[in-house]
Amino acid sequence: MNEFFEEAKKVKVIPVIVFHSTEEVVPVMDALKEGGLKFAEITFRTECAQEALCMAAEKYPDFWVGAGTILNEVQARQAVKSGAKFIVGPGFSQSVWKVCQEEGVPYLPGCVTPTEIMQALACGITVLKFFPANIYGGIKALKALSAVFPQVRFIPTGGVNAENMEEYLAFEKILAVGGSWMMQGNREEIVRKTRECMEKAGKMR
Repeated sequence: MNEFFEEAKKVKVIPVIVFHSTEEVVPVMDALKEGGLKFAEITFRTECAQEALCMAAEKYPDFWVGAGTILNEVQARQAVKSGAKFIVGPGFSQSVWKVCQEEGVPYLPGCVTPTEIMQALACGITVLKFFPANIYGGIKALKALSAVFPQVRFIPTGGVNAENMEEYLAFEKILAVGGSWMMQGNREEIVRKTRECMEKAGKMR
């Protein structure tokens, strides 16, 4: 397991961020830092995403800044060029995986079915995003899949929140959880929610 996954296992929470303006980058990243979390998955869903990622990676070198919602090779190369330290996809993509292999960047693909998991395993990928977790059966589905694929560790995202994160993290096959619940509200609220989730995560170690 490489350094990224080791660090994710320690903090247990990966915030998923959608930036609509680059002006949001510094306040949000500062809030996460003040809250005690130096991870950020910046989704490629908006026009400013690449610029926001580049800014975050440059201004916060001590953070694990990654790119989310990466769908193809072009986006993957853009993300790596902009400073992404890890790549996340909603599904599994051979072309994205190949870019990550070439660049030496960790790849976290979304896999929710046995077939998808087997495709990822065939490429040597053993840590997978489970998305959207709430739609595909949540913790019950993860336990069922883990019985068949004991070598896999999951990072569920989608429907994970402050109320259920502990239930997910209590399961040994869960490496960490991802979500955007701590990103809602103003700077003070982001700091408070981040601190709260880090306190909960800390108790699960």
